[in-house]
Amino acid sequence: MNDFVRHTVATLAYRGGKALRGAPPSFGGFRASETSRTPAQILAHICDLLDWACVLGHGEKTWNEIAPRSWDADVDRFFAGLARLDAQLADQPLQCEPERLFQGPIADALTHVGQLTMLRRIAGAPIRGENYFRAEITAGRVGADQAAPRKEFD
Repeated sequence: MNDFVRHTVATLAYRGGKALRGAPPSFGGFRASETSRTPAQILAHICDLLDWACVLGHGEKTWNEIAPRSWDADVDRFFAGLARLDAQLADQPLQCEPERLFQGPIADALTHVGQLTMLRRIAGAPIRGENYFRAEITAGRVGADQAAPRKEFD
């Protein structure tokens, strides 16, 4: 089961990397409406979710919220969180049910990556669509350096 969860974490790295790469400097502060989160707030929340996933994987339940930092610092935090989670999944038995790890922090993080993608379009800095079924996503590849897209479209 850890292999599937690791592949899911690699998918989050691939899709998240695509949503984050090439974002204009002003994107982190973009607000679609007065009541919506900014991309910087969403990214910080994704990082909190990755931290929580690591905590849950150790059998604990502590939630810690960290305020957004600079965009680049939180992009680095995103990939560092993915690397920590992947290493934990590769080296240690989970101390929680993998299904719950997926349904909680991992699925939530994937949802928020989709929000960032949508906000990129609204902010005038869209990313290209992609046939993710054909993407080269490999368990363990969780850093900023991802495979090139195989089949993008507009």
